Amino acid sequence: MERGTTPPGAPADGPLVHVVWGTKAEAIKVAPVLREMERRGLPYRLVETGQHGAYLPGLRRRLGVREPDVRLGGDRDADSLPAAVRWALRMAGLLVSGRGLRNRVFGDRGGVCLVHGDTPSTLLATLMARRAGLPVVHLESGLRSGSFGHPFPEEAIRVLVMRRAAVCLAPDARSAANLAAMGLSERTVETSGNTGLEALRDALGDVEPGSGPVVATMHRVENLHRADRFDGFLDLLGRAGPDVTFAVHPPTDGVLARRGGRAAVEATGVVTTDLVPYDEFVTMLAAAPFVITDGGSIQEECARLGVPTLLWRDRTERHDGVGENVLVSRYDPVEVDAFLADPQKWRRPVRTGDEQPAAEVVDVLVRMLDEMPEGS
Repeated sequence: MERGTTPPGAPADGPLVHVVWGTKAEAIKVAPVLREMERRGLPYRLVETGQHGAYLPGLRRRLGVREPDVRLGGDRDADSLPAAVRWALRMAGLLVSGRGLRNRVFGDRGGVCLVHGDTPSTLLATLMARRAGLPVVHLESGLRSGSFGHPFPEEAIRVLVMRRAAVCLAPDARSAANLAAMGLSERTVETSGNTGLEALRDALGDVEPGSGPVVATMHRVENLHRADRFDGFLDLLGRAGPDVTFAVHPPTDGVLARRGGRAAVEATGVVTTDLVPYDEFVTMLAAAPFVITDGGSIQEECARLGVPTLLWRDRTERHDGVGENVLVSRYDPVEVDAFLADPQKWRRPVRTGDEQPAAEVVDVLVRMLDEMPEGS
């Protein structure tokens, strides 16, 4: 859709929900909210920042999400440091003119802006909305690791966005308590869970637990750019068993290319693959005898699936599964060896539940729109 046009089903004027996302994780977790808005006939404007510009079109089709109203960053992923810098500078340039920003990104419409999580797109969307005079609703708010270095830059982004949001949607009581400790309790709405749970239920197919290969992923800055942690992860894959699949994120592929490429990993017997579609990937997780990852969303999914999970991190902002089916490695060889010696002692029952947090999120959005004065 051309910029400045009216989203399908929307009135010609008046406030509406502006949804701004840029990464695959954001799209996966916000898609249940979009479906609920469509079910209720609530119009929304969808804006993509282009952080994962190449990946999102295919993902949108698989999620059943319509074309965005605006694509700001083109159709290439910002998957290397130079590409990320160029992308960030283009996005930051939009902040120069508040009037131009309101027209180009938000179609000269009032309303509220929904953002998710802790990515650079989350921060830029928040700054753009505030510059355009729109209140921000932060989905998956209140997560804290307690260290700005773990993970970096996500922890800093979370704090900046939470402090600038008009409403912080906390997925659980611990997140709500973190927000209260920041003095943000009056802005906090606690939901019955994370919308990622609904995405997981929608995508998960029938599978026999433990019937597939070990699944591994790594993409976080603190692991990619620390040689000891990167090499330790590759060594770990070689020790994880005879049947291991390593799903390689584009930034990880870039680092691998400087270290002998995927061939060096595959020489150890590990199978490498590009990222696979979300529904296929969660089925792989459910079938895995165990999972090795540094991904927060994967930690959440594995906690619900009960899959034994070794988290290749020093600490995590998420408590999902920790001490139950998830072991935070802290890069400690003793902890890693103990996990590999008997990963199945970490297996737990599948718990996909029946919570519907997306409906609660939309309730908040509707209430905010209803309370807005005319002309907002």
